[in-house]
Amino acid sequence: MSPQVAELRLARRRAARRRAARRRSALRLLVFLAVVGLGALLLRPLFTSAVRDLALPLRHEATIRQQAREKGLDPALVAAVIFAESKFNDSTSSAGALGLMQLLPATAHFIARRTGGTRFTTADLSTPEINIAYGSWYLRYLLDRYDGDPVLALAAYNGGETNVNRWLAAARARGERLGIGQIPFAETRAYVERVLDARREYAATYAAELGLR
Repeated sequence: MSPQVAELRLARRRAARRRAARRRSALRLLVFLAVVGLGALLLRPLFTSAVRDLALPLRHEATIRQQAREKGLDPALVAAVIFAESKFNDSTSSAGALGLMQLLPATAHFIARRTGGTRFTTADLSTPEINIAYGSWYLRYLLDRYDGDPVLALAAYNGGETNVNRWLAAARARGERLGIGQIPFAETRAYVERVLDARREYAATYAAELGLR
């Protein structure tokens, strides 16, 4: 065999090995992409759920459904108030409001007197079931106090009945209705808007969990 022929055969074998190596690399890449794609497909619900839980958390839904049913409330509204108040984290505000629905001790004791909670103590507000029960009662009380108007009820939940009564009297003296835009406190205006927006989001996102369907 001439040196030229041997060299040609060697070059062909090297070229064949390079082509085989490229095919193996391409195959490994395809397998890798397939595994990544399958993993992404399988993990997408978990990722979507995690993002949803961070942006719009929901916990204690059984208690929310129960309290909403007992007190004639929209469960999405109860969830929205909890979200606006504490984002479902048991905490104490700088003003001393406690728990998921951020109730002041004085308000909680007022509710206890009205509902027969003779054994109630302020420490009970750290119990989610009690906090949601008391907060739901207070929300129902405020809705009844303001003829079912959620704007006024939520404004009172945040800014206090005394302020809302004063704003309402001033608006009526002017022959106006007290809507969100007429609430003097910027914080309370923002709070009412935040709760009403969250109410729509909870109804759309957690309809099944909140017993809305």
